[in-house]
Amino acid sequence: MSKFKLTLLAGAFALTPLTATAQEAPVAEIVADDSQGDVNSEAYAADAKAKMQKEMDQAIALVEKMFDTSSLPPIEPARLTLAQQTMNALIPAGSLEKMIDNLYGKMFKTIMGELGGQSDLMLSIKTGVESDKIATLDEATKTRIADMFDPHRKEREDQITRVLKPLISEALTDLERPMRGGMAKAYARKFSAAQLTDLNTFLATPTGSFYASEWMELQADPEVMVAVMKALPPMVTKFMDRGPQIEKDMKELPKEKQLSDFSDKELAALAKLMKVDVKVLKEQRDMWKTESVEATAVDAAADAADYAEPTDAAADAAGDAADAAAEAAAAASDYAVDDPAYDRGNWSAADLKHVEDLEAASGNAAVAAAEAQEEAVANARKKLPD
Repeated sequence: MSKFKLTLLAGAFALTPLTATAQEAPVAEIVADDSQGDVNSEAYAADAKAKMQKEMDQAIALVEKMFDTSSLPPIEPARLTLAQQTMNALIPAGSLEKMIDNLYGKMFKTIMGELGGQSDLMLSIKTGVESDKIATLDEATKTRIADMFDPHRKEREDQITRVLKPLISEALTDLERPMRGGMAKAYARKFSAAQLTDLNTFLATPTGSFYASEWMELQADPEVMVAVMKALPPMVTKFMDRGPQIEKDMKELPKEKQLSDFSDKELAALAKLMKVDVKVLKEQRDMWKTESVEATAVDAAADAADYAEPTDAAADAAGDAADAAAEAAAAASDYAVDDPAYDRGNWSAADLKHVEDLEAASGNAAVAAAEAQEEAVANARKKLPD
């Protein structure tokens, strides 16, 4: 991984808790494969920025849809002024950076170590030795191995930190102002003018002032982080314990319809809603049915091959059967697309039931034949010499 990518990725880790939705897709674009072009060219940079901006716009639009504020009533100016005073006290300049320093003081270095080549996974990738075996080595040995690959690893990590920290500080400074504005509006809607006045009175006291300067940093206090992490396993265990019941409840729900399940009448209604030619939807439906027929035929042939004895002759026969079934299914489906008479939506109810009954009987017969073959093989083994 290039130093540029490592820098961006580490920075993304630092900013993710604050802007997870907006940052996730752009970061994925930035650390994409270098083979797509010259990463140092202006054209590549412009293209990357354009893609990133498009994805950020999409993310912002999604968030705006999720948290629609257009229907909220207007805020009284005097009340908003009080809330702004509250936020100026609670989010003073530099408070976000203090929180990040508290949260990522150790985490950032750990991430750099993982990405820099000292982790079990990275050493396994570089050496080809299984990570389980590498995990048995002590940290001093892992460090010496990593240094053999990159003697300047520590200097490189320090350099990335020096480059990245000012960038994060600048980004957090840019974030503070809109964050104060948004929270001021939220507080103005949540608290009355009298309550905001009480808050501001408290925040003006020595204790309130100290609280205001520390409350955000305390959200990332090691005691808080460790407590939250320790609380996660019991929560996950609860979900796992209730998994069978959840699965049962989900299975009781009706299955979602596929386009291949739509009748001609339903397709016509769908086409009208979507304002498209019904022929387009019919072609898509027939394609779905074609793929389903082919998949069913190939799966049936594969199942038959699984039941067969693992001899060369049996394997060849199973392979030939699978090929024949696939070819037959493909030929039938191709013909069905061209001939609307094969469209089951055009069949009578009686004809459709007759065909489906025979298909079910055929499937049951195939299973019975396979079971009979397995029983015959077992009986033959008893008679044959070891």
